[in-house]
Amino acid sequence: MYEDVFGQDTTLKSRETLASWNATLLAFMAHGAETPKHLGDVLTREPDFALGQAVKGMFYLLLGRSELIETAREALGLAEASAMQTQITARERGFIDALKVWMAGSPSKAIAQLEAILAVHPTDTLAMKLSHAIRFILGDGKGMRKSIEAVMGAYHPDHAGRGYLMGCHAFSLEETGEYARAETVGRMGLAISPDDAWGLHAVAHVYDMTCNAKGGLEWLTGREAAWAHCNNFRYHVWWHKALMHLDLGQHDVVMSLYDEQIRADKTDDYRDISNATSLLSRLELDGVDVGDRWEELADLSATRTEDGCLIFADLHYMLALVGGHRDAAITKLMGRMHRDAKSNKSEMNRLMANPGLSAAAGLEAFGEADFKTAFLNLARARQTMQNAGGSHAQRDVFERLTIDSGIRAGFLDEAEAILKERRSKRAGSDDGYAAVRMALIEEGRHASGRATRMPAE
Repeated sequence: MYEDVFGQDTTLKSRETLASWNATLLAFMAHGAETPKHLGDVLTREPDFALGQAVKGMFYLLLGRSELIETAREALGLAEASAMQTQITARERGFIDALKVWMAGSPSKAIAQLEAILAVHPTDTLAMKLSHAIRFILGDGKGMRKSIEAVMGAYHPDHAGRGYLMGCHAFSLEETGEYARAETVGRMGLAISPDDAWGLHAVAHVYDMTCNAKGGLEWLTGREAAWAHCNNFRYHVWWHKALMHLDLGQHDVVMSLYDEQIRADKTDDYRDISNATSLLSRLELDGVDVGDRWEELADLSATRTEDGCLIFADLHYMLALVGGHRDAAITKLMGRMHRDAKSNKSEMNRLMANPGLSAAAGLEAFGEADFKTAFLNLARARQTMQNAGGSHAQRDVFERLTIDSGIRAGFLDEAEAILKERRSKRAGSDDGYAAVRMALIEEGRHASGRATRMPAE
């Protein structure tokens, strides 16, 4: 039994394995590209390390790929077998139980298991980060914040996980609308843990949600080392930088970032696909010709139509298929989503039904220039779109498509109401996108001889 870098008793046999395990924990906190290498070293040295196997399984489930579910199941089997042969701690057993219920289709129950660990071990930074990560894919910003704030008092200034905890707290504060506190906490956390790309990106979110693109660029510029070590999360930070240039109308810079950073590697990871598709969609809504960039995204997404792991992923695959005009693949994806929604076997199946099907139908209709159908479906989906997962910034592409379809279909009052609601969530400010759409609505009303826009609330 050894104590890990976060002060938790861990059933390991050697200090050499402990060193690799600590490296795994710290790399995971920083979204480091070396995380799987370090975990591989741990399990090569001690394949019967039950906690390591359980964490491996959860890492694979977080990737949201159907072909990796069997690998996660194998890891669960090894973890349970090891726990039967070796006496492990109740805390370690909790991670196995979390993986087991997640494998059974209930990520919410996995969160509950992790929260049970935190109730006894509040400074278990691994449990905190995993709970945070699963809540993120469920769009549970309030739950993120409640979970983190419940354990913050237990973290002393010298705790190795304190900076990473603050990065998660900053993100949860931003997602729940406390922008000033989010920025302060994020900056403080990054000062403690300079490699915490999550905390750095939480502050970038603040600049997005307060419509301060110039400030956001000043924040990110010169801090590239904070995300250069990352796994594919580094592409997401570059995506944030591209959004800031987009808001400033610097389309050439955006295209360069897309080609040189965001899609530097043509992966089919759903997170990378979401970065790319949402950025191309935004560019096209701004009237920018993106050339043939949809093609490789559509090729990759056409192979993921049967996946069904995450509704967030499916909707971005749909964006790619619509952008690439892949009618057969669109039909295939819609058919699978309908089957999943009807089966109602898991939490994700229920999300396929709401908001998944309406959102996907709206995206399909938008691609066919049927803007009335697009608006009606997207507007229906937006009431529960947070349940699709991701962040406010990521889901904003669906908000923009809803607004644009409303304007194009002549639903001017409805589009303006959505713009005003969007403004209220962005510190009462309009970004470049909103300013242009407000002007388009005004022009539409003048063209139809109608009165000026609705009075301000």
